[in-house]
Amino acid sequence: MPENRAAEKEGKRRHTLTAFLRDEARAQGFDLCRITRPDAIPEAGIRLDQFLERGFHGTMAWMEETRERRGNPHVLWNDVRSIAVFGLNYGPEEDPRGILEKPDKGAISVYARNRDYHDVIKGRLKEIATRFAARSQEDVKVFVDTAPVMEKPLAAAAGLGWQGKHTNLVSRTHGSWLFLGSMFTTADLDPDEAEIDRCGSCRACLDACPTAAFPAPYQLDARRCISYLTIEHKGPIDPWLRPLIGNRIYGCDDCLAACPWNKFASAASEMKLAARNDLKEPSISFLLTLDDAAFRTFFSGSPVKRIGRDRFVRNVLIAAGNSGERGLIATCRTLAGDPSPAVRGMAVWALSRLMTAGEFRSFAAERGDEPDADVRAEWTMAGVA
Repeated sequence: MPENRAAEKEGKRRHTLTAFLRDEARAQGFDLCRITRPDAIPEAGIRLDQFLERGFHGTMAWMEETRERRGNPHVLWNDVRSIAVFGLNYGPEEDPRGILEKPDKGAISVYARNRDYHDVIKGRLKEIATRFAARSQEDVKVFVDTAPVMEKPLAAAAGLGWQGKHTNLVSRTHGSWLFLGSMFTTADLDPDEAEIDRCGSCRACLDACPTAAFPAPYQLDARRCISYLTIEHKGPIDPWLRPLIGNRIYGCDDCLAACPWNKFASAASEMKLAARNDLKEPSISFLLTLDDAAFRTFFSGSPVKRIGRDRFVRNVLIAAGNSGERGLIATCRTLAGDPSPAVRGMAVWALSRLMTAGEFRSFAAERGDEPDADVRAEWTMAGVA
């Protein structure tokens, strides 16, 4: 019958395009490529609403502003029929928590120790999308993290893994160490089966969090998350959280590194990004000396560059205050006169912890008038009226 022949032809085309896409993904170095439908995550919008209504997003107003598009792929692009989700392994060669025992060093999250993954993955996805569009004659759009796409729920629906109790994706083959990207297309592709939750009774990731940022399994309060505090949050960090941050100056890997599934992540990708040696264990003393030009040069091509020098040095000063290293006092004194209020305020806090009470009183007596209210508040909290 004509209907059967048409269906058979369409099925063959769907299988061929799906196989072509997977081949292209492998050629571009992706470890995983799976397909899902845009209507496969109906619960994602509900969970997002709950997250936002509880205020767990903190100052990330863009999550509220893109709520509708983020919760439903069809709102983002009405014509999408299939979504391909790609995974790239970035697992470290060793447990990244080892640096936490070296308070004179700054801990930078594993994902940020080389080129900005947004640029790397988007470049590879554009190559795939260009070839796929030419082959299929279908429309395509690629997204990497910065667009309002809920890539983790889509990745789970596509079968790359499941969202663990730390809310990140967990893979049976790559643990908690996967970069994600997606390609939306008008093409009809073969969907994969969703992965089931395999966390069981394990709560290693929850117990590993130094700031107790998980009010319950599968829930994250970003306002207590060190990754949010050191990357997204622009204002002063709550004083009670600062000692818990330790020497984590950009992001936090604790909940990811604690995942037992990471034992399967040792099979490194041929095209996996290798960490820059100078970003594995940079010294706090060196990082405190970075002015804006030096910061831009040192972190050229790195995602760290996106938060700017002032917010970064704010983070480093928190690490300095937690280090107990009196050799940092001279540099912190200089930074107490920095043009940036964010830097001045954290320099005051760091000095209040590194100096003796007498030294700090003497230093406070030398200070001039402070025009910024947040910095004045730091002096007050340090016991100086």
